[in-house]
Amino acid sequence: MVTMTASEESNVLTVKVSGKLSKEDYREFVPRVEEQIRKHGKIRVLFEMDDFQGWEAGALWADIKFDLKHFKDIERLAFVGDKKWESGMAAFCKPFTTATVRYYDRSRRDEADQWIEA
Repeated sequence: MVTMTASEESNVLTVKVSGKLSKEDYREFVPRVEEQIRKHGKIRVLFEMDDFQGWEAGALWADIKFDLKHFKDIERLAFVGDKKWESGMAAFCKPFTTATVRYYDRSRRDEADQWIEA
């Protein structure tokens, strides 16, 4: 499941994910992100994971295609989660973007908000 909230005042998009992402999630997600990119140029994304269980095969391919297409469109990317492998995911995605990428444990969510807005 994916929910998204776009800031009215800035180029920040908050994406909350839970469970396992599906190809259908990307059909909804991608147009909304691309709308924000058209509106603001470069965007900042706060990616908050709550009981996140990864991707279905089709969704993983959709994610790779999205990353390649929007390699330069995200300037900051903050991951917020509570599992060891989620912090590794932040490191894994660095080669797929020019964004500055940081990981924050859920207990530091306020710091993630401050950094993504700064």
